[in-house]
Amino acid sequence: MKVKLNAMRSVLAGKRVVVVDDSIVRGTTSRKLVHMIRQAGAHEVHMRISSPPTTHPCFYGIDTPTREELIASSHEVGDIREYLGADSLAYLSLPGLYAFTGGRRAGFCDACFTGRYPIAPPVETPVRQLQLFEASDR
Repeated sequence: MKVKLNAMRSVLAGKRVVVVDDSIVRGTTSRKLVHMIRQAGAHEVHMRISSPPTTHPCFYGIDTPTREELIASSHEVGDIREYLGADSLAYLSLPGLYAFTGGRRAGFCDACFTGRYPIAPPVETPVRQLQLFEASDR
């Protein structure tokens, strides 16, 4: 993370900072980011996430962890905020997401936010997620 992001004390010291991110999966990167911004002297750090909480894994090609590893699957927003060390945390709501699409839900998969899978994964055995790039011996 430090290779991609650097907090500049001259810019952040004494400031209220709002961090906008696309999602929080496990929370480890966001936690490190909040800590780094605070170490640079920010007075407050607020997180805004441009998606609803990711509560379910994706089985359709996106490499997301198991449900147990997704922080929002088992923790409330306040608990996640506390874990991150942020002063506030807010996610885009599911209705807010669909407002962006003109209210249309058809044609969009929201399984990672709702657990409603278009094609139900088997429940009798653990499902291995599809890998984006898999080598084949065939």
